[in-house]
Amino acid sequence: MSLLDSVRLVLAPPHRAGQPFIVAGAAVAAAGLFTGFGVFWLGLCFALFCLYFFRDPERVAPERPGLVLAGADGVVVSVEKVPPPVELGMGAAPRWRVATFLSVLNVHVNRMPVSGVVTCIAYHKGLFLNASLDKASEQNERNALAIRTPTGQEVAVVQIAGLIARRILCEARQGDVVTAGARFGIIRFGSRTDVYLPPGVEPLVQVGQTMVGGETVLAQLVA
Repeated sequence: MSLLDSVRLVLAPPHRAGQPFIVAGAAVAAAGLFTGFGVFWLGLCFALFCLYFFRDPERVAPERPGLVLAGADGVVVSVEKVPPPVELGMGAAPRWRVATFLSVLNVHVNRMPVSGVVTCIAYHKGLFLNASLDKASEQNERNALAIRTPTGQEVAVVQIAGLIARRILCEARQGDVVTAGARFGIIRFGSRTDVYLPPGVEPLVQVGQTMVGGETVLAQLVA
């Protein structure tokens, strides 16, 4: 990434979900001008942190048909075969899952991994374990989406709350026609995003690899 790209990433405008936090921090900073500089700096630092955390840069998705894209920025912490979330009704047969961990320094806007129709959205209450742990996929609070591609294959993307994340926002609705790389939600303050590939589709990424949501290719669907 060039220096210019890094600057654009840091200065990207915030997602609307962060606006209440940014305004609250600015309000505390303004009040601190009259009550004390300690309050001022506390409010200012919080507002600046939220500006950074909620940044929402533009992304350019690859145009080649049949690609499965990363659902979020972060680092791949797991690539393994496991059954998809039971609440999606996609069966119990294991399929490849690519799990991406998002630290508080990553962009937290989630993006659609494939183009198609959202066939199911299911919210599951759970714990708030460290999202980098493998058991977070099964035990943490999560919101799962199933997407059917134009060729009839099913891909799942799961938003998972982390240790300090307490709010999962999903703007997609069942029946929506979606495009690969399009924004569909955000998770506040540390999280994980899992993508489940269709049967017979192999992942093209490995553990430790850095993901760029809506741009990095996870897999190529088979016709």
